[in-house]
Amino acid sequence: MKPSENQPYLPPQKKLTKKTKHKIILYLRIFILVMLVLILGLSVLLIGRALSSAFASNPSKQTTSHTDIATSTPSPVESTSGAVSVTPSPTTMPTTAELLPVSALADSFFGPLPTSESPVAVVHHDIHAIYLGQAAYLDTNIELAKNSEINAFVIDLKESNGVLFNSTNALASDIGVITSSYDLKKVIQKCHDNNILVIGRIVCFKDPELAKQKPEFSIKDAQGNPLYFKNEGSNSFVNPYDTRTWDYNIDIAIEAVQAGVDEIQFDYVRFPTGGTTTGEKPYFGDPATTPSKAEVINRFLQTARIRIQDEYGVPVMADVFAITLSSASDGASLGQDWASVGLTGIDSVCPMIYPSHYALNTSLNGQNFSKPDFSPHDVVYDALIMGSDEDSVAGFATVRPYLQAFTASYIGKDDAGNPNWMTYGYDQINAQIKAVQDAGLNEWILWNPAAKYPTGAYDGK
Repeated sequence: MKPSENQPYLPPQKKLTKKTKHKIILYLRIFILVMLVLILGLSVLLIGRALSSAFASNPSKQTTSHTDIATSTPSPVESTSGAVSVTPSPTTMPTTAELLPVSALADSFFGPLPTSESPVAVVHHDIHAIYLGQAAYLDTNIELAKNSEINAFVIDLKESNGVLFNSTNALASDIGVITSSYDLKKVIQKCHDNNILVIGRIVCFKDPELAKQKPEFSIKDAQGNPLYFKNEGSNSFVNPYDTRTWDYNIDIAIEAVQAGVDEIQFDYVRFPTGGTTTGEKPYFGDPATTPSKAEVINRFLQTARIRIQDEYGVPVMADVFAITLSSASDGASLGQDWASVGLTGIDSVCPMIYPSHYALNTSLNGQNFSKPDFSPHDVVYDALIMGSDEDSVAGFATVRPYLQAFTASYIGKDDAGNPNWMTYGYDQINAQIKAVQDAGLNEWILWNPAAKYPTGAYDGK
């Protein structure tokens, strides 16, 4: 049949074989699969870049667990002025998650914890320190540090008798407690020039002058009368429940941080010991709506950590009575609960384990010490072991004990006229350092109120 004029001619078409059809279908499937893989890969790349950009522009979104905080020894770096400054390395972002369970009672009483919008990297320093008070015998102790394991000095920023450096704090100025005994920046610079870290110590709630000048800040009885405590020199004590006292001490700490202090150490973060001169008991509020003493101290330390450690990247530590490692009841009375105080997120906690401070015939870790001052190694070791179950919990602050570097002749003698104390020299100090090492720890601070220390390696050997 011939085609019409309106119908084009089509040559006869060959029919595709079944084998050819299968090949075409296979090639199409491969092509489609390759295209899907390319599209998926491109999408993942674009999403990854977007997330990286978002995190770089908002570091507050970057979080790590508390156990990821780096532990390292700082290394000296030459500054542009030629002075040696201490630059810690490596660094990680501090945790933004609280380790302690939320306390509805504390939240109701104090309000929620503050937040740090942009946490600053914090470095844990491996500390072997000595206490210098108001930077006493600075040159002598710098030479000691150069020839020993010592790499840090603890200096007083605020003691129970006032602020001891050239502070500009408004409240301290108002009540007239700034003594300006030394220039903080000059002391820091001299220490940094010699590769020594500076730890600023602040006595918190044992502040009789603040309590006297501002009685509304003091601990009172149920009738509102200020109380005076026999074991605290018959002085009044600042009320740890009053957040205005928190702000006062934290503000002083921040001023010191801005001057260049490397760490902040809070001391007397506790309630007073013993009875009152009137026999009246402290009244803090209705027990049904008032947090426990331990919750108060923990909340203060959490707040200080957020405002100092998280905001400035400067480690915060707290001193506690060593009895808290072996006696939960004593800890509750003081407001220093060993099991939880180290979970406040602070960098380190410092139990003051002075053998001379234990009573005669004290029992620690199943061992009796008739005269604890004669057993510098064993007292420190057994005390640390008694607290090891609690402080081995993940996220617990570094345990950095204070050790005895003074002679406690005030202990007196026994009934036979034999002294209950011994002279503490290099060997006794080093024995305590060995105890710290034997307990699986490394860091320590030596305490001598006169700031005089014997020469030696301080290596525990």
